[in-house]
Amino acid sequence: MTRQIREQLNDLIEAGELAAGTLLPSERELANTLKVARNVVRGAYEQLMDAGQLRSEGRKGRTVSSSRGGAKKKSSSSSKTTKSKARKK
Repeated sequence: MTRQIREQLNDLIEAGELAAGTLLPSERELANTLKVARNVVRGAYEQLMDAGQLRSEGRKGRTVSSSRGGAKKKSSSSSKTTKSKARKK
């Protein structure tokens, strides 16, 4: 179920139907709407955050990230890894 929610949200973001800065429903609100457990929605949101597609705005909630894909974020973190390895040598 978490995968299905994550994929549907991802598709909406990639299609531009959820624009950057769009505030998503709270975990509780979306879980009640979909009639699933709240931790299912939380898992989907966390996976999208890890992929760089969502960001947490604290108590305000979660918004769609301005960078549309996680690829940019992952490549910058891999370059950080390379730099840290270089320092250790």
